[in-house]
Amino acid sequence: MPNFKPSSGTGTVLGSSYDGKGVNFALFSAHAEKVELCLFDKYGAQELERYAVTENDNNIWHIYLEGVQPGQVYGYRVYGPYEPEKGFRFNPNKLLTDPYGKKLVGKLIWNKAIFGYDIDSPDKDLSFSALDSASYVPKSVVVEDGYDWEGDVSPNYPYEKTVIYETQMRGYTMLHPQIPDSKRGTFAGFSHLSVMSYLQWLGVTAVEFLPIHAFFGNRHKKGYITDNYWGYESFSFFAPEQSYLAGNDLSEIKDMVKIMHKHGLEVILDVVYNHTGEGNQLGPTLCYRGIDNTSYYTLNPENPRYYYDSTGCGASFNVQNPYVLRLVMDSLRYWVQEMHVDGFRFDLAPTLARQKMAYKQDSGFLYAVAQDPVLKKVKMIAEPWDIGYGGYQVGGFLPGWGEWNDKYRDTVRRFWKGDEFQTPEMASRLTGSSDVFNHNNRDIWTSINFVTAHDGFNLRDLVSYNQKHNSANGEDNRDGSDSNWSWNSGAEGETDNSVIRENRLARARAMMATLLLSFGTPMLVAGDELSHTQLGNNNPYCQDNALTWLTWEGITSSHKDFARFVKKVIKLRKRLKIFDRRKFFVGRPVDKSGFKDITWYTESGQEFRSEDWQNGARKCLSYCVYAGSKSVMCIFNANFQEQEWVLPDLGAKAEWSLMLDSSAKFDEKTVAESGKKIKVPEWSVIVFEIKR
Repeated sequence: MPNFKPSSGTGTVLGSSYDGKGVNFALFSAHAEKVELCLFDKYGAQELERYAVTENDNNIWHIYLEGVQPGQVYGYRVYGPYEPEKGFRFNPNKLLTDPYGKKLVGKLIWNKAIFGYDIDSPDKDLSFSALDSASYVPKSVVVEDGYDWEGDVSPNYPYEKTVIYETQMRGYTMLHPQIPDSKRGTFAGFSHLSVMSYLQWLGVTAVEFLPIHAFFGNRHKKGYITDNYWGYESFSFFAPEQSYLAGNDLSEIKDMVKIMHKHGLEVILDVVYNHTGEGNQLGPTLCYRGIDNTSYYTLNPENPRYYYDSTGCGASFNVQNPYVLRLVMDSLRYWVQEMHVDGFRFDLAPTLARQKMAYKQDSGFLYAVAQDPVLKKVKMIAEPWDIGYGGYQVGGFLPGWGEWNDKYRDTVRRFWKGDEFQTPEMASRLTGSSDVFNHNNRDIWTSINFVTAHDGFNLRDLVSYNQKHNSANGEDNRDGSDSNWSWNSGAEGETDNSVIRENRLARARAMMATLLLSFGTPMLVAGDELSHTQLGNNNPYCQDNALTWLTWEGITSSHKDFARFVKKVIKLRKRLKIFDRRKFFVGRPVDKSGFKDITWYTESGQEFRSEDWQNGARKCLSYCVYAGSKSVMCIFNANFQEQEWVLPDLGAKAEWSLMLDSSAKFDEKTVAESGKKIKVPEWSVIVFEIKR
């Protein structure tokens, strides 16, 4: 290998940048004393050359190497003080990946050499490791961003027309019979026509992928019998998870996005900028810790040997630092501009908006996003809680953000479980949770409504188990939430009892119908529409196996029927048009007709009064939304028996049409008209369209 011609280069663009003649390398470190760039063979197995990076402008170390080509494998060694009590953890024996590296090569092997300290020392992280880690860690790869997008155009659905489908990249196709073995569990596998056709058929508009940033899992971590399957321990915010690449080519991601766009599907990434896979002071030194620990992580101000942690994962990423904030913003723009993704869901988002440990709406991160010309065009969704002080911030983000609404999840679950005193809050959840989000001119779609998510019971288990069953995770069933608001209908787990099975199906259909007939942005979980079960495991973060993989060949005719039902309700949501609204309801007449924009009716056909809302035993309600020439009435009956219901008087000339019966028990021959008395089946959702 010839020696490359080095020169000073520039610190303007961080990472490795190819210009056709060579590559510029630039790395941020505010406290490093010396930086070396190490070049490796294409496998990352042998170090070939090492260059001292001597230029440092404004804390950016940079060098240009003429002759270097895309595909070059590299890493850094960073020198400086190793003084953990002061927060410094430099160790040049540890080869470090580039924070801006867009591709990685090699696997992470869990060896004592990857730690900055001697793990056998009684002093633990206060000790210093002289072992070289280069043989055990992935390396960064120089890439060229050129790609023919062939005029790719995003579907760019407004929130009010969006139906989100959350899934894990690997598990969705690992057992898919129509996808070649070599492509299962990868971007290329998800791009398969069979997947695209199914998602189009179902009617969802956006796929939200659990983290696809490189996370490595625990596949080489001694002492761990399970893998990090979900991917919530990112090691890189630019490079994708290597195991999701069938042929080790970044174009596979771009191909997938382009194909999804052609099929009318948006791509949303679940991103984890709140912490990294390096963990706390006892974690490995792979990148940020070794480059500049005091800059990249939020340290305990009283003892900087330790970290401030609002995530529960060891150490909070320090987005208060302007260079670290720049890293996050550059990463987001990269995925939008170079990968054409359509939005992001931010894991533990309050951590990113903390200023001096407290969540602030005027934080640098939220302000940076608000003014960014690239990011303001895509969907930004917060998981609006973390475990730090004041970390529960549902309703606390800025206008333009969508927010996961756990109040919606819990209320809908409790209502269809049959709990008392749920009706008033159910009304608010059905109509966008105005009590939470109707301020600062925020829109009704702000509420990301969900009944299930990757975290917690899936829909089938929600109606089949009273308790979590997480023993397979190896934590003695201590992990996972104990507050599931689930009900097994009379038997724990799988059963042949037809009465119990019928009740479970009725409640599952009712909850799915509720989700898709609520105002706000609905999100369903992949597999729920196919009655997938995780056997009562409500925290399968480490189950990279058939427990979480969708078992496509195990789908029965009844499962297909449920999928057809979900498709029907999604189609109905779109057809009714009433969910296209952006503003919250006011509960007052909106035109000369005298009809209110929304009216709540009891089973007597009368509007709700104060005493009706205060009746804790009430387990049914209905809304009637006025939309000009028509109205839409949805009835929700969570009683154990059918409910006699008087339809409200909407005028003698009103024509009532049944649009949905979630129970399939309603007598469709019943003539519905104003003032008519009908019988609403137990555990059901009934929808009428009323035209005048």
